[in-house]
Amino acid sequence: MKGRVLIVAGSDSGGGAGIQADIKAVTALNAFAMTAVTALTAQNTQGVHGVVGVDPAFIRQQMAVVLDDLGADAIKTGMLHSVPVIAAVCDELAARARGIPLVVDPVMIAKGGHPLIAADAIATLKARLLPIATVITPNLPEAEALVDRPIRTLAEMRGAVDALRSLGAPCVVLKGGHMDGDTLTDLLVTADGSEEFTAPRIDTRHTHGTGCTLASAIAAGLAQGMAVREAVVRARAYVQAAIAAAPGYGAGHGPLDHAITFDPARLPR
Repeated sequence: MKGRVLIVAGSDSGGGAGIQADIKAVTALNAFAMTAVTALTAQNTQGVHGVVGVDPAFIRQQMAVVLDDLGADAIKTGMLHSVPVIAAVCDELAARARGIPLVVDPVMIAKGGHPLIAADAIATLKARLLPIATVITPNLPEAEALVDRPIRTLAEMRGAVDALRSLGAPCVVLKGGHMDGDTLTDLLVTADGSEEFTAPRIDTRHTHGTGCTLASAIAAGLAQGMAVREAVVRARAYVQAAIAAAPGYGAGHGPLDHAITFDPARLPR
């Protein structure tokens, strides 16, 4: 096991997304997952049925005790649902986590359409969190909210990545999964330029938690000393394999097979 990843995000009681997906992804890639829970959700494959926020002071305490004792080689943020929560996380990062790579998944809407961030918190996310991120990983609806323009085509994706990078993060992974078509394209832009990654779309409804999983997989790579591009390439391959092997659970958008890297047959008998 190599690499410590502190995950600051919300819980998904259905296990497919949020902290649960984050822990599974980091573990599957042979890194060590630690958490600071920002919210509890009553959630399954059919949607979010309730949300209870965690006191921002307690979120800071969770982060502080982990960082002071265990330390971290990378940090990943997910659901930060309000201005006070974002402010608390940013304050704690400034106090204890300077210089640690930060992957920000700007979670805004659940797979079923339930909003996971207050409308007034998006400005705070842009002003305080994105400028200190190493990598941000928005999907198309999230990117549209961040740059305040529609993104419907590959050309518009190409135009949006520079606008996203201007918000402060040196590296942007813009995910194209919400775009129609048989081919999925993700864009990576860094100080070295931009790159497009394409793959055939997997015909399945079982894609719950793909964004959380990708961001945590990237964070695991950074924690293990990978460069951003190397971490992104491995993370995409992991997510694609996990989607293809999805177990088919639930009546809605089901979870991935996060354990795709694990072979029980290798265990001693």
